[in-house]
Amino acid sequence: MNKLNFVTAGLPLASENKGYKIGLEILSNMNLDGLEIEFVHGVRMTDINKELVKNFAKNNAVTCHGPYYINLNSQESEKIDASITRILETARMGNQLGAYSITFHAAFYMGLHPDDVYKTVYNSMEKICTVLDEENNNIWVRPETTGKGTQWGTLEEIVKLSKEFKQVLPCIDFAHIHARSNGEFNTYDDFCKMIEYSAKELGQDVLNNMHMHIAGIEYGVKGEKNHLIFEDSDMNYKDFLKALKKFDVKGVLVCESPNIETDTKLLKDYYLSL
Repeated sequence: MNKLNFVTAGLPLASENKGYKIGLEILSNMNLDGLEIEFVHGVRMTDINKELVKNFAKNNAVTCHGPYYINLNSQESEKIDASITRILETARMGNQLGAYSITFHAAFYMGLHPDDVYKTVYNSMEKICTVLDEENNNIWVRPETTGKGTQWGTLEEIVKLSKEFKQVLPCIDFAHIHARSNGEFNTYDDFCKMIEYSAKELGQDVLNNMHMHIAGIEYGVKGEKNHLIFEDSDMNYKDFLKALKKFDVKGVLVCESPNIETDTKLLKDYYLSL
């Protein structure tokens, strides 16, 4: 990508559930750069909405978030199969819409050793990438860094997985990393180190092709509790944006704050002021 795109996690609140046409118009009027489509309960969209998003994606950044019912480390094989199907459905829909990439929460540890969980996730990712390759679907597939210690998905785990597959890269959720550690990883130096680590491990070009999440966040010793607006949280978004600026990071930054478009606009305006 040729710039950093600031996008909302879902349609803006101001659209008041009146649909994609109004929601996309609001994003354009606010000078925001796109949206992440949240397929929370299933990958479904009407043909009319598909056309609206496809046209929008020609000049804006669109990403897709897979359903929440995904666990590639389930102890029941049919649930792993269903999770693989949901990820493939998201990738197919994303490809139809002209989306840049898809993301999802990949797995839970289920009390197992992280090394064993990695192998299980790897096996599923191999199946997913094989199918997408057969279908000539080149959309980026990005497991997301997770916000709780019970969830598979540290930055290190996802970077390691990304080295194994040409179609896989991380979706780095900086709020999740902050919450997972019960309040760490929230300084300018911390953000710079995470960006440098990603580039060192995956190649400098990854900085031109990032998919990131941020929001205000409430957390405790077990990690993430819920998203907050920046004003009500300790998420150090200003130093985070300064770090992105320093490294000239490009790609998509998705804001998941509860006030969606307001905090997305806050991010973009502050970034442009630097």
